[in-house]
Amino acid sequence: MVTASFAVVLPDEPVPVRLMNTIWADRNGVYDALTTSRDLRAWLAGAYPDDKIRGADLARFRALRDALRRLAALLTGDDRPAAASATTGVGRAVAAVNEAAALAPSRPQLVLRGGELRLAPTGAAPTGDRLLTAIAHEAIALFTGDDRAEIRACHAPGCVLYFVRDHPRRAWCSTACGNRARVARHYERHHGKAAADER
Repeated sequence: MVTASFAVVLPDEPVPVRLMNTIWADRNGVYDALTTSRDLRAWLAGAYPDDKIRGADLARFRALRDALRRLAALLTGDDRPAAASATTGVGRAVAAVNEAAALAPSRPQLVLRGGELRLAPTGAAPTGDRLLTAIAHEAIALFTGDDRAEIRACHAPGCVLYFVRDHPRRAWCSTACGNRARVARHYERHHGKAAADER
């Protein structure tokens, strides 16, 4: 059974990338870590602790996630169907991000939580609206700023995640994916050659 514990994949990535990575995969298939409002609350707790959301917020966060994945696929040239959430066209993805960005007037506020300084979007709108807007604003800055050239799709076998490259030699989202890619290349070199020799 898939649980919300998989919702925080690559926790050091920017919040929009973490939202995109609530679609994840293992050797058994591709999973959606945001299937219930409880999953969404658990995921949001990692980015914005102590905030409350409504049951209706789940569909809007999933729509924003799919739009962000579609735009990340465009930026990275990623054509993997599971990775791109290709059900959303690029024009519709841009519109969805812009709608989320305009949903709730909010302002950033610095708060101290658990001994750490954190960003907390504040305003009169419901919490879900403010958080959706904050993530959309951060995504717009990420997709149009200097870091946009560093957004990558992880092409390790079976992976559907995105990441922001923080080192020129980083090619995968994690060391586990890097190991899987090296093993796959090794297997292909040795077994692919043997299969060709047998023909």
